[in-house]
Amino acid sequence: MDRMSLEEMLAKYGFEQFKWISGNDLVIGQWVRMKCQFTCPDYGTNAMCGPNMPSIEECERFFSEYSLVAVIHKEVQGDDPVIEEYNENLLELEREVFLSGHYKAMALMMDGCHHCRECTGRIETCRFKEKSRPNPEAMGVDVFTTVRNIGLPIEVLTDYEQPQNKYGLLLVR
Repeated sequence: MDRMSLEEMLAKYGFEQFKWISGNDLVIGQWVRMKCQFTCPDYGTNAMCGPNMPSIEECERFFSEYSLVAVIHKEVQGDDPVIEEYNENLLELEREVFLSGHYKAMALMMDGCHHCRECTGRIETCRFKEKSRPNPEAMGVDVFTTVRNIGLPIEVLTDYEQPQNKYGLLLVR
């Protein structure tokens, strides 16, 4: 399957703004994991967040196995519930790309996993493994540097009401 077919699939699920990169172009940083550990309220309570994630070294090795990754951008306002719809669309896209022959296809969500009101906090006991994926930050991706390197917008926000630039990944091959 060529890129044009993949791009048609992305558009079908409402993802018009994206850029193709290699897995080696994803900037991975230990600081991202530390920021999660010490500043995120989901750390240790969400199965798709730390400390349940692979080591930074394992994440780097994992991403290096992909030569084609779509960095997908969506702008959302505040705590917009549409982000859950985008994440559901990412899962459907992942499945369609997989069924088209890209057996390594995997999506990383635009936000943390919120399928359960109360998460078990452990991957082994996750009630929705088929629908749960980590976000890029949980896997150590420095989203700010990665997207700036490819010319996509992102800024530190000073007000929660400002538009937010959210990013998900579709790892293809």
